[in-house]
This record gives sequence, structure tokens and C-alpha cells, in this order.
Amino acid sequence: MNAAQPAPCIGVLALQGAFTAHEDALRSLHVATRQVRTPADLARVAALVMPGGESTTMARLLETSQMFDELSARISAGMPVFGTCAGMILLAKEVLDGRTDQRSFGAIDIGVRRNGYGRQVDSFETDVEVSGLDRPFHAVFIRAPKVVTTGTAVEVLATHDGVPVLARQGHIMVASFHPEITADARLHQMFLQHNGFTTEHRSTSTERG
Repeated sequence: MNAAQPAPCIGVLALQGAFTAHEDALRSLHVATRQVRTPADLARVAALVMPGGESTTMARLLETSQMFDELSARISAGMPVFGTCAGMILLAKEVLDGRTDQRSFGAIDIGVRRNGYGRQVDSFETDVEVSGLDRPFHAVFIRAPKVVTTGTAVEVLATHDGVPVLARQGHIMVASFHPEITADARLHQMFLQHNGFTTEHRSTSTERG
């Protein structure tokens, strides 16, 4: 990258959920970040992280903020997106138990079941082996979606009890769990590096929208 060019800014969808924890993970990798709440914010980022939360609420907020169609167009144009928990649901091709009026981006060829691992009381933590990492990743599952189908183009990067919990298709990566809750930013780094972003020798800056 030319030293005179500004570092690409990585957006974090900031409508609901633990978006500040994702910002912390990205900042630990010395990348510039921006909270995304409007189409104008979205236009200023090169990639996006979609956090956990409540998927139907997030879908409605994307509609009311006039971002759903804008984001859909950016995804179709190749913008990298990393969706965790509710973010995975919104990016999935099929939501098996979603509301009849619930929209998703259909950006990765998986079918998911919301709260597939149970309610809040059923939350759990476990170590998972991740393809490409040299040691396990500690995964925290909170009202997590469960992947029930995967298309042939989907690369499964980690499983739990034989079920995919981390997957990738092209510029889209999704996780059933919450990687931002730990102090381990390796999955954020994997997402960025897979999509051509460097995570070293870059000054940290954060824009608040």
C-alpha cells in the first residue's frame, strides 16, 4: 500500500449489540474503524462487521435507517462482511424459523435456525479448532444460531459436535458464537487478511458516527 494513501476503514454496524467489543478487537489489530449507523457511514468503509443482537430487530433497524438495500448492494459488489451470531442470521441464505416478513441478505449459502443452541440460560463456552489457526479458539455461544445446511461453495472453518460454527464463502465470513467477547482477535485478523487488508504497521484511529 502506498504510504500516502489513508488506511482503509473497517466499519462495525452499530444499530444494536456488542459493537464496541468488535471495535476493540479491530483496534487491537491497528486498523481504522468506524461505527456504521447511516448510509453515509456505510459509504465510508471498505468492509463491515455485523455483531450479535436480535436479528429481527436488527433487520427492522436496517430498514428504518435506509441501509438494508444499500448494504445489500455493497455485499453484491464484493464488500467483505463478517457476521457473528445475529449477523450470521442476517447474512444466511435461509432462516428456517424466521418471521415471514424477515429479510436476510442471502450472502452465504447456509441455512440457519435462530437460537438453535437454546435460550440465554443454555449459553455455553468451548474451545474449537479453527482451520488456519495454530491453537484452539475459545468460543462463547449466547442464544446462538445453529447451521443446519451448507452449500458446496461454503468453506467450513470450525465445527462443534459436527455442526459448522465458523464458515466462509468468498468475501463473507460468519460465526455462530461471539469472538468479540474474548481478548483473542485472531478471527477478526483472519477475516481481514483473507480479504486483503493488512493488520500490521498501521496507526490506530477510530471515527465515531
